[in-house]
Amino acid sequence: MPKLSGNKGEWSEIYVLFRLLEIGKLYAADADLNKIEGVFYNILNIIRTENIGDLSFRIDNAENKISIIKTDSEEILLTVDKTEFKAAADKLYQEIVNAETSTFVLEDTEAFLDKIFINTLKAKSTDKADIRMKIHDINSGIESVQGFSIKSRLGGASTLINAGKTTNFLYEVIGNIDDSVAETFNTCSKKFKDRFNYLQTQNCSLKFIKADHGVFESNLLLLDGSLPEICAYMLVDYYSSGINKVAVSLANVSEKNPLNFNLVNGQPFYEYKFKKLLTECALGMLPSTPWNGKADATGGYIIVREDGEVLCYHLFNRNEFEDYLVSNTKFETASTSRHQFGDIYKENGKYYIKLNLQVRFIK
Repeated sequence: MPKLSGNKGEWSEIYVLFRLLEIGKLYAADADLNKIEGVFYNILNIIRTENIGDLSFRIDNAENKISIIKTDSEEILLTVDKTEFKAAADKLYQEIVNAETSTFVLEDTEAFLDKIFINTLKAKSTDKADIRMKIHDINSGIESVQGFSIKSRLGGASTLINAGKTTNFLYEVIGNIDDSVAETFNTCSKKFKDRFNYLQTQNCSLKFIKADHGVFESNLLLLDGSLPEICAYMLVDYYSSGINKVAVSLANVSEKNPLNFNLVNGQPFYEYKFKKLLTECALGMLPSTPWNGKADATGGYIIVREDGEVLCYHLFNRNEFEDYLVSNTKFETASTSRHQFGDIYKENGKYYIKLNLQVRFIK
């Protein structure tokens, strides 16, 4: 009986394992997720922790084979021809793209996983890396074990910054505000754009107070002292206009320049700072966990393209990765009731509102 069930993203992690073992190389992508033919990293082995211990899937390009080795004893458990991994990857790709349910079992793939001593879809790990491998950098000659986060475009668009009460931002409502205005704002429409249009007609505006969760605010401040305010301004722009693309929001906030940066030399203050937030969230920073400034995915980001191509943004080509994140993300409104934001409330004679930060990939 099949025992492994997963969604498209979880099965995609196995697909990446199969495909990279077949190819033996991890190709870099440009800012538009196009393959850069001349930029790649040779994969020496891929490392997984399974029930029987740590396994090394060692690639022998000369023999066109993969040896599965128990790392504590260097015992070779099995040697498999690369063509088997290609066949398994090709079949798994078709099964993922054709899946009609949110979670599903794949008997043939599971049988192959049993053969190669894998008993879980997601590799056990002490960090947030989805796959760990030893790579050889052809430019520097350095060999190192690095962890990569995996995102698949074969299923629904995934989140980059997950919503929670931890990602709320607190504002004071100032201007011509009273109980009647607050009540009308809270009930006049389900659309935030309509609510903020009404607020503007009442000559009211929002004054940023703080990121509502102390840990998240500290994480933002560690990245950049201006980030809480930049996020706050971008959130007001999103909720009041309905324009959700991060790239457009950055253009808007740069034009308004609410923090009064010196822009005469064309320096992209807002974009540069917000890119850092997106990048560190992609590499392991979580809003609710104190962050020490070190990336968990030490190698970078692997993306499974819609056509099955597996490409990476290594931290060596960080600029392309950051540009990709800005161009391919959007703000999204999460559940207002679950995360407790979106209504004006009164406290000690003053009026406040919380707005929530959630960022999702466009695809």
